[in-house]
Amino acid sequence: MLFPDIRFEPAASYEDAVGRAAAESAIDHEYWDIFRKRHEASLEAKRKILQARGWDVSNLEAIEKQRRRHFEETVAAVLPATVVIGETERWVPLTLTEHEGAVSYEFSLEDEKTVTGTLELGRMRRVRNVQNGDRQRWTYALELPPEVPLGYHTLRVMLGGREAGQSHVIVCPDRAYLPERLANGGRTAGFNVSLYGLRSNRNWGCGDFTDLHGLIDWARQDVGFSLIGLNPLHALSNRVPYNTSPYLPLSMYYKNFIYLDIERVPEFAYSRAAKCAFGSARQQEKIRRLREAEFVQYEDVDRLKRRFLKLLYREFRRGATGPERAKAFREYCEREGDLLDKFALHCALDEVLHKQNRNLWTWRDWPAEFQSPDSQACQRFAREHAQLIEFYKYIQFAIEEQLAAAQAYAKEQGMEIGLYHDLAVATDSHGSDLWANREFYINGCRMGAPPDDFSPKGQDWGFPPPNTDAHGDNGYRLYRESIRKIVKDGGALRLDHVMRLFRLFWIPEGMEAWQGTYVRDAATDLMRVLALESVRSRNVIIGEDLGTVTDEMRDSLAQFGILSYRVFYFEKDKQGANFKHGWEYPRQALVSSTTHDLPTLAGFWTNRDIEARKAAGLIDEAAYRTQVSDRSVEKQRMLDLLHSERLLPEGYTRNAEDVSELDGPLHNASIGFLAQVPSMILLLNQEDFTKETEQQNLPGSTAQYPNWQRKMRVKIEDLRSPEVQPYTNMFRDQLERTGRRA
Repeated sequence: MLFPDIRFEPAASYEDAVGRAAAESAIDHEYWDIFRKRHEASLEAKRKILQARGWDVSNLEAIEKQRRRHFEETVAAVLPATVVIGETERWVPLTLTEHEGAVSYEFSLEDEKTVTGTLELGRMRRVRNVQNGDRQRWTYALELPPEVPLGYHTLRVMLGGREAGQSHVIVCPDRAYLPERLANGGRTAGFNVSLYGLRSNRNWGCGDFTDLHGLIDWARQDVGFSLIGLNPLHALSNRVPYNTSPYLPLSMYYKNFIYLDIERVPEFAYSRAAKCAFGSARQQEKIRRLREAEFVQYEDVDRLKRRFLKLLYREFRRGATGPERAKAFREYCEREGDLLDKFALHCALDEVLHKQNRNLWTWRDWPAEFQSPDSQACQRFAREHAQLIEFYKYIQFAIEEQLAAAQAYAKEQGMEIGLYHDLAVATDSHGSDLWANREFYINGCRMGAPPDDFSPKGQDWGFPPPNTDAHGDNGYRLYRESIRKIVKDGGALRLDHVMRLFRLFWIPEGMEAWQGTYVRDAATDLMRVLALESVRSRNVIIGEDLGTVTDEMRDSLAQFGILSYRVFYFEKDKQGANFKHGWEYPRQALVSSTTHDLPTLAGFWTNRDIEARKAAGLIDEAAYRTQVSDRSVEKQRMLDLLHSERLLPEGYTRNAEDVSELDGPLHNASIGFLAQVPSMILLLNQEDFTKETEQQNLPGSTAQYPNWQRKMRVKIEDLRSPEVQPYTNMFRDQLERTGRRA
């Protein structure tokens, strides 16, 4: 494989310099919205994005100086900071003059072994010419020795006995993992739930990991599902209404302790204080109220479980559960390293500072001396509050125990995949990840999305964009950790907004969403690392590729074995009019009845999502009437599709206006259609199990709608009741009919 030759080209003017700097920094000069309208990035937008990334854009000379430095540090560097290699392209680019002589190298492998060697420059393959003014260099292919396996390694190159360059070298498989049955043409199915919304007779106000065991029993034995889909389990602040979205995490590396079953934490059995408090009539009444509440009471559940966890941690400190458990905890902390250290420090600071001043809600409100985890004040705090910091590490240790047990239980029950996890696209700008790893985020821009049907002026998500250069220089450590910490206790992973691997929509400070533009990322590198983590953990990877996604992106994802994510409502013909027939769905995909942001099947047929938007003040009367009219057309087209697929009884009405709700035949036909498509995985949402009308999240709303708080209509203990059995039978029969039943 040859790279095109590359030459540094000076700019002719200030505007030309900004344009060239933007192009060399992967900033797109234009984008197309969902309406096929072209938007050209303004000079101001490109200038502000460059400035946010650390460029001096004050004048032509300053930009040109940085452009030359950027060229020398990237294109013309002896070794790139990080090289990500596929298993079939095992070479590293090495850029040198043609008079350098012999090249010595040393690979420090992931398993701490070392591979060394020497090569004559004249015998190495040239792949590119690099020129900056009168200075000319060549890029050579340094072939990897066969002893270098898949994994994360470090390469040092020596010329004349002196080190000339060092690089992270990541060797990856060409494709992500797939179970043998799926790879050989089989199909399967899963049940998607919001874990916080599971009801039971025993939980403390929200679904927990023990409820998950009960759900697994029913899903595997009664229906034949091979996986359970979960909302992101990321750590949250648990404050309603702004800090409960699982897609706006406090940290994407650690998890929310509201999912812990406190009674199953080993120290509970030894804590007289915890058992006494739990057994009191007052405490039982509080738990009963939380359990029976219509919506999840995040703050109350958080407060209750945190109080009990402190009692259990006291028993752990006493050594009540023995030296082996203490050893396991120490080993866990050592494996987690600085990420856990900083997360626990943030949690401890948040608790102490908020107690001192109730107006300090996030780290951005904290005194200046606590704004960085590396400050002297933070280090002094860490010494003075060592036990409180260890308490927050203990919480994550307990979570990992129970989550790992749930995945092990799913596999023991015969689930081929088990738990299907979800990774949020970004972190809260007020969260611990940004506080702890500031250099890996961009200040001065936000992430969002270009104009679409729901947001004609674009979307501003408020997330800080990633510092792609910093991630690359660091060997993508944080990226791979975000994947690894989720897949270790599961069998499948969904990446929310998988287009992040290719590009993200950046909105400069002081500008509106539609005035932003895309900034591209190292997509091939990121997909290769994803494939490596997938193969190592035996996790199926699904990319949520809804919205503005190009055919080229989907082709690239497919090439790496990453499944597409297809939703019934969006699968239309090229004109965007009629729904696709079942045979038109791709094989390498997951197909779903809906998502958390979209209406349930029953909600679709009763227009509940449109009514909710109107009630929340998100649309005016004119938009309401338009959406109701458009929905009538959509319902008719869906009805036509189900009739054409011969899934509805012959005498069933062909006029959608005669169907006021999702009745039995229509429910059965809708699920039946999705079950028969060729896509590898079918994911059925719990709201579509018992025909619930309300969706989990209403995009664009906060306090106007109970986002991320809705509980499942049916308790875990009632899944085998006579009232629920018809739904179970229907799901099971459809999976049996289409060969998806495990």
